[in-house]
Amino acid sequence: QVQLVESGGGLVQAGGSLRLSCAASGRAFSSYPMGWFRQAPGKEREFVTAISSSGSNTYYADFVKGRFTISRDNAKNTVYLQMNSLKPEDTAVYYCAARKQIYVKYDQISGYAYWGQGTQVTVSS
Repeated sequence: QVQLVESGGGLVQAGGSLRLSCAASGRAFSSYPMGWFRQAPGKEREFVTAISSSGSNTYYADFVKGRFTISRDNAKNTVYLQMNSLKPEDTAVYYCAARKQIYVKYDQISGYAYWGQGTQVTVSS
């Protein structure tokens, strides 16, 4: 089992940057592909980005391409989300998750077995 704890959220002006971190417990972290999702008030949780277990492959939702970067440090059991050029529509609770069902596409919530508690990101205009 993996326990995940996000940090780094906060309030930022439009155009600004934030770096989210997701610290994982457990020795098996390096075997899990990881993802970031977000959920805005009144909306469904949506896929943001994902990274393979080794970090060699990354995937992004179209609305964050060129602005967000996912990375991981398996030695530190941590995955990161660097968010640049933030927009008010990026306001949401951001969740990291560990993917267990590798035959489910990386952008599908059902493929992720372990979730963090989320961290709030608020972008003011």
